[in-house]
Amino acid sequence: MNFVIRRMFTFFLTLIFVVFLSFCAFRIIPGNPALAILGTEATPAQLEALNKKLGADKPLIEQFGSWMINVLHFDFGESLRFSEPVLSLIISRSSVTFSLAIIALIITVVTAIPLGMLAAKSKGKTMDFLISIITQIGLSVPSFWSGILLILIFGFTLNWFSAGGYVPWSKSPFLALRSLFLPSLAIAIPQIAIVVRYLRTTIIEQLNEDYVRTAYSKGLKESTIYFKHVLKNALIPVVTVVGMNFGEILAGSLVIEQVFTLPGFGSLLVSAIGSRDYPLIQGMVLIIAFLVALINLIVDLTYRWLDPKMELK
Repeated sequence: MNFVIRRMFTFFLTLIFVVFLSFCAFRIIPGNPALAILGTEATPAQLEALNKKLGADKPLIEQFGSWMINVLHFDFGESLRFSEPVLSLIISRSSVTFSLAIIALIITVVTAIPLGMLAAKSKGKTMDFLISIITQIGLSVPSFWSGILLILIFGFTLNWFSAGGYVPWSKSPFLALRSLFLPSLAIAIPQIAIVVRYLRTTIIEQLNEDYVRTAYSKGLKESTIYFKHVLKNALIPVVTVVGMNFGEILAGSLVIEQVFTLPGFGSLLVSAIGSRDYPLIQGMVLIIAFLVALINLIVDLTYRWLDPKMELK
């Protein structure tokens, strides 16, 4: 219970720190935000009105206090470009990005665990060498380039999947999955390579532990030893790696969305940056940071569940 309390405290402390940073980041930038948004041809009256709308005419401490109160009430302000509440805009785009991240994570786990096990069992053999080459290629090729290759091969040449665009889940789950599979695969490829290499190493280390030799001496079946004991212990650090990589998966989805023209966080963030929509940028940074912190909390709790005897500090 103390472990859970400590992790929850760290989680909320991280959120408070992120809220503070996301607020300060756009206040310490030199220049007038209203001038940057409206341009040099804006009249003094227009600048004054926008400064008032942004709250920039108030003292810094008062601005932070007001913004903090609004955040606690899930009010991230109004987008300057779209004239809509920031939270509504983010929610409207969340299904695409979340779907990409979740499908990429599923592809990573489903593909990486069997390959990692196979590489460990065939250590030093041809299969291990081939998997090593494949993972090296996966680590070397950027996600956006993998996405372009997947579009050319499976989108245009074979026409197995959609080469771009998005079909909502509510319209057709099959077509939605078809439009999201290739971008999810492009995001998952480098993550698969990382997990395969890490899992291979940890399984080999576990096979050399004393408890494995003891299990063999007791006459346990190899499959029982491998799956019930070795794999379970090997997956404990892998869970941490997968959780830490979730942030990279989310960041990769922002880039891949541009390659596949998907209406998710990526296109929204690029649009917000291009139009200097500070409330929208600020809200998206906060939401993304919250998601990464939440995933790390879940990973910590899962880690503890897999190995209750481990003392994490």
